[in-house]
Amino acid sequence: MTARIARVALGCLAAGGLAAALVGLTRGLVVVTVRGTSMWPAFGDGDRVLVRRGPHPSVGQVVVAERPVAGGWPGQPVRTEAGADAVRGREWLIKRVAAVPGDPVPRDRGRSLAGVPEDRVPPGKLVLLGDNRKVSFDSREVGYFPADRVLGRVLFGLVGGARRPDGPIGPAVP
Repeated sequence: MTARIARVALGCLAAGGLAAALVGLTRGLVVVTVRGTSMWPAFGDGDRVLVRRGPHPSVGQVVVAERPVAGGWPGQPVRTEAGADAVRGREWLIKRVAAVPGDPVPRDRGRSLAGVPEDRVPPGKLVLLGDNRKVSFDSREVGYFPADRVLGRVLFGLVGGARRPDGPIGPAVP
């Protein structure tokens, strides 16, 4: 009887450990619904994407970043460990990373970048662009995005978002 109790106790501990690990893994994940067509054809209006909060993005990755209002960013920067209440009520954009700190400034990508004084993207800044240039509000108009205004990077599209006539949700990185 004692051996059986020990096995049950170990099983409960293992299940509890697994549950704790899953909570830890999912705490850094957010499901975001895409609104608009600025990332077409990779992502369309109504598509849902899984976002991993926190890690510094690389060129080519798709990220979710806070939308600036009236030439600036409202409130405090996004903290990766912040709960859902801290990110609720903000406006978000989905964009592709075109340049990170230390990269040459892509001056040919828009009027806001053409006039910056530095030759390289400064620390703490990113150049973010939408795939659908004709309708995208991005670094072409805003200039640099502060890296601390990025919620996270898109891992992949989820089944259940809006479906386009040309097929499934596209990949996050070309």
